[in-house]
Amino acid sequence: MTAKRCVGGCVAETTAGTTAGTDDGAGIGAGSGAGSGAGSGVGGGTTPGADDGAAVDTAPGTGSATAAGTARGTLTAPVRDAGFLTAVRRLRAAQKTAKGVSLYSRYVNRPVGRVLAAGAYRIGLTPNQVTLVSAVFSGAAVAALALGRPSWPLALAVWAGLVVGFAFDSADGQLARLLGAGSPAGEWLDHVVDCAKITAVHAAVLITFYRHFDLPGDGWLLLPLGFQFAAVLIFFGGLLTDKLKPKEPKSQGAATAPPSRLRAVALLPVDYGVFCLVFLLLGSQSAFRTGYLVLFAVHALFLAAFLTKWFRELRRV
Repeated sequence: MTAKRCVGGCVAETTAGTTAGTDDGAGIGAGSGAGSGAGSGVGGGTTPGADDGAAVDTAPGTGSATAAGTARGTLTAPVRDAGFLTAVRRLRAAQKTAKGVSLYSRYVNRPVGRVLAAGAYRIGLTPNQVTLVSAVFSGAAVAALALGRPSWPLALAVWAGLVVGFAFDSADGQLARLLGAGSPAGEWLDHVVDCAKITAVHAAVLITFYRHFDLPGDGWLLLPLGFQFAAVLIFFGGLLTDKLKPKEPKSQGAATAPPSRLRAVALLPVDYGVFCLVFLLLGSQSAFRTGYLVLFAVHALFLAAFLTKWFRELRRV
């Protein structure tokens, strides 16, 4: 499902997983000189759409802090001069908007990712290394799902690995913004890891269906393939739409509408963190099959709505 690090300080975290769009926090640019260095992040929430971020300048000197603006100062090399709690506070103060973000990502994944980003900051990890940590947790969970015999302990282990991997997927972008270290290579790596996770998790479900489940019929083996198809289309379609749509300029002092709570609730079924919950049912074949089927049906409906929305938006460009 996801933290994407864009060139020039833009960060978009894609919910790597079964939804398109992104979920990362904001970061802090280090400015120097008389100007102020601030950046803004643009991306989607757990579904496609704009989820604008903000950055603050905390570097010592004469520059003043500026939020959601274009960098007007000179960025310096990353300096890890803040303590853990200070880093957490800076990230929280610079958290990007909750527009287009589900309740899970807003109140669970982003805050956990913020803590992980501050910890990675203190021990000297780079954003790319945090991305690889995310890949390790997610990969271990997928491997356990494919190779292990379904049971309640395995269910808990798979869920925990996927959820922790998702939180680190939020942390890498937040760390990149905190250090002012966004790069095309980092954004590429993050998207590749997200895409691999999306395809692998449903392939693992197919494997465990075939190896361990007493299915009512062979048609159930098509379910993970259909879910994988929908998840990849949502991920890629949302990512491509975000790249093709022109970004609207931010007007200084303009009032920002509060995020819709109803939309945040409606997006819960296609949030990757919510999708991970279905693996807690892995100890019961019937319960897991039912939960997985319901989530697939919801994703199929959202896919149809997203594709229609994206095409109409791009026709107006």
